[in-house]
Amino acid sequence: MPYGKVIVLNGASSSGKTSILNQLQGLLVEPYLNVGIDKFIWMLPKRYLDRPLWDDVLGLATESGAMGSRLFSSMHKVIQLLSLEGMNVVADHVMVEPEWVEECARLFSPLPAYFVGVQCPLEVLIQREFARKDRTLGQAEAQFPLVHKDMIYDLVVDTSLLSIEECALKIKEYIDLREPPNAFRQLARITQVNHR
Repeated sequence: MPYGKVIVLNGASSSGKTSILNQLQGLLVEPYLNVGIDKFIWMLPKRYLDRPLWDDVLGLATESGAMGSRLFSSMHKVIQLLSLEGMNVVADHVMVEPEWVEECARLFSPLPAYFVGVQCPLEVLIQREFARKDRTLGQAEAQFPLVHKDMIYDLVVDTSLLSIEECALKIKEYIDLREPPNAFRQLARITQVNHR
């Protein structure tokens, strides 16, 4: 059985990842399961989603707590398992922890897993975050210098230059080219060298 394809969208809060993910699910011919970061966070009891419990249990916008580390590591392993079982997956992520990048590189490098950077200028992120009213103000600014630091992507889209629909179409077209993904393989090689 062939492995399922994986698309991981990485970007700061309010960059447009979830909107692109939803658009992609409609565009892609094959079914793709949404196994993104919010799906895992919303599995928690509601009381954990409000501060200060959120900060104590899950961690901050740029640093995970003990529960956050276990939760997102579990998400990575679920994505890997679904792919190994032949299921296609699309997931949004905010990779502010180097350990998450290393784990994803190790787990996803043997798979047909595409790593897509969702970029957007900081001033636009701040405007969007303020307009949304459903995010803690300052999250995007805190994540901005970390989320794309030293990353290697198969493809980058900028939601300040392209609409959500155009970003999703660009990703679909890239995957339709049948070019093998390489970003997670490159990241895995780099992390292996750094640990020697």
